[in-house]
Amino acid sequence: MNSTGTTGGKANAGVEATGFEAASAAPEHGIIAGPDSVTPIVLRAMAGGEARLNELMTALVRHLHAFVEETGLTEDEYQRGLGFLAAIGHATGPTKNEAVLLGDILGVSTLVTLQNNAREESATASAVLGPFWRKNAPRMPLGGNIARGDTPGVPLEVNGRVTDAAGKPLAGVDVDVWQASPVGFYENQDPRQPPMNLRGLFTTDADGRFHFKTVRPAGYPVPTDGPCGDLLRAQNRHPYRPAHLHFMLSAPGYRTLVTQVFADDAEGLNRDVVFAVLRSLVGRFEETTNANGEREARLNYDFVMEPGEQSFPIPPIP
Repeated sequence: MNSTGTTGGKANAGVEATGFEAASAAPEHGIIAGPDSVTPIVLRAMAGGEARLNELMTALVRHLHAFVEETGLTEDEYQRGLGFLAAIGHATGPTKNEAVLLGDILGVSTLVTLQNNAREESATASAVLGPFWRKNAPRMPLGGNIARGDTPGVPLEVNGRVTDAAGKPLAGVDVDVWQASPVGFYENQDPRQPPMNLRGLFTTDADGRFHFKTVRPAGYPVPTDGPCGDLLRAQNRHPYRPAHLHFMLSAPGYRTLVTQVFADDAEGLNRDVVFAVLRSLVGRFEETTNANGEREARLNYDFVMEPGEQSFPIPPIP
């Protein structure tokens, strides 16, 4: 006799079945009768969780099951897909986040970003965080140079001002900047670069202004040595991003602004592999020649922040 007072696997008269026995007997947990019965039974089984989780998982299951049915997914394709997802995890490490990269090259990152930001029309548009942001960039004085060590390239001076939607200057805004080198690598990808090269954290002055020095960034290919690269090659897609600077602006009482500013003369502005270029985020990188015949560049770009909660993303890499 078991703890429910049953013998031979059946409940005694007048004793309510519990646990698996009750769940199996409940009509809403019916036995699978064929392909058409799978989705509704799975959805009913997940209906008891936290409300938002249930909403997300219900939509995910509905769309995944519809994808399987619409495409006639084969068992071999299913196994290969699971292998691809496992490879994404294996390829993620201290220098690269392949999961973030997958969201980027599928356009999901841009869609989520635009859907959740820039509620005020005048606010600066958001852009994808990308897989290379790091916390704790060196805090630097205004006018400092984020190009450390021997970082050759065309010198670039960046000037900007941060305001609210009414044009009020915002003092004390932290401006976190990071970029690829003139040869197209972030410092964590390139052992020849000093630690935290081409990264810096500045604070706006009383007039909401900031400025710093760096070198002109170059366009570059996203990492192609993992499963995302395999997918791009299988789709006959190029891996390139146009030249840009990353910015993250944050201050108490304002929504953290994560965005990018693209060079107006960059190649591939209309074919960014991660679909992040908005017309309003293209800045003029004005080049001149100094008295010594050397090229110099200047970027002036202002930012407008929205009121809201100051929060920070999860770093894709340490």
